[in-house]
Amino acid sequence: MKLSNNKLLLIALSILCFAMIVITTVRDEWLSPLRTAVGYVLMPVQSGVNRVGKALYRDVKDREMMRSALSENKQLKLQLDALTQENTRLESDRFELRRLRALYQLNQNYGQYRMTGARVIAKDTGGWFHIFRIDKGSADGIQVDMNVIAGGGLVGIVMDVGANYATVRSIIDDVSRVSAMALQSGDTCIVSGDLQMYADGRLKLSDITDTADIKDGDKIVTSTISAKFLPGILIGYADGIKTDPTRLTRSGSLIPVADFGTIQEVLVILDRKADLKECGDGSNSEEALPMEEKPEPSEAAEESHTAGGIVPVLEETTEAPRETSSGRETERAETKTENRNETRRETPKPTEVSETTRAAAAAPAAEERESTPPEGGEARAETEESVMVVESLPEEASH
Repeated sequence: MKLSNNKLLLIALSILCFAMIVITTVRDEWLSPLRTAVGYVLMPVQSGVNRVGKALYRDVKDREMMRSALSENKQLKLQLDALTQENTRLESDRFELRRLRALYQLNQNYGQYRMTGARVIAKDTGGWFHIFRIDKGSADGIQVDMNVIAGGGLVGIVMDVGANYATVRSIIDDVSRVSAMALQSGDTCIVSGDLQMYADGRLKLSDITDTADIKDGDKIVTSTISAKFLPGILIGYADGIKTDPTRLTRSGSLIPVADFGTIQEVLVILDRKADLKECGDGSNSEEALPMEEKPEPSEAAEESHTAGGIVPVLEETTEAPRETSSGRETERAETKTENRNETRRETPKPTEVSETTRAAAAAPAAEERESTPPEGGEARAETEESVMVVESLPEEASH
């Protein structure tokens, strides 16, 4: 029953709609009051529906835009982080490049020495790099007492070495003392470390003689008489030079060229002062070696010295014949040697001649001395003849 009523209602509404279509087509003015009444009823409803729809639409669009903005913001943040890291890395590389350029320039300034670069990996407690450690050791050729430079000048010296590390004591340490000199005058002085003074950016400068030509602003470098530091390495600039109470010496302060608050890379000089000294001593000894090696005196020279200088030195007696000479030259040299030896044996000793002379001089007869030559005269004549014979032997040998 309910189903049939619905069908009837649907049919009635359909017929009514069709009739109204026909009427509006034929007579539109008949429905004008109805349209106006329906408009008064439906306009508020339609406006509310439109506002609700627009609000929902804006909310949906805002949510979509928010979601898109959040995603884009996340991507931009990632890009910003990457760019920040890249910028930080580039800034670090730029500062490192600046420091390495300074080290390269420092290497060029001291090009006479062999060097290797190293990075600082640790330091002692405190605000300054008075004792620090580098990342190279004995495996890289680092040894104790090697000089370390950075920041335009001297930093310190290697005090301990491991396989892959080395410990450096800087010149600002309290126990550090460097023998220095003024670059323009060469007058010596001592640069002493003092952490309290370095809080004001200065070190102690002392042991300056009253006559030394060292004044404020002079460059102070390592001296040539230093036992461990290589000469000519810039340390800093003199400042506040004044006469000591003793009036015999002067002292002051030194402004170091290196910054001991931010040391990151250093150069280690592989040439040690002790090694250079050994090399210098070795070269001098080699040069002096030919002067120290003197030929031993020959037997002929010893015999001539024993004879009191009467028999001349025969230097050729010990010489061997040359390899390039012929057999005749060899036989001739041997014959000459035998003749000279026989001559030396026949030559009377000066002691015997002197005894004969003294015996002849003891004759009491003065008349016999004046009229007849004494026996001593005959002995002297015989001695002179023997000397003449010996002296003529080198001339015969030369012929």
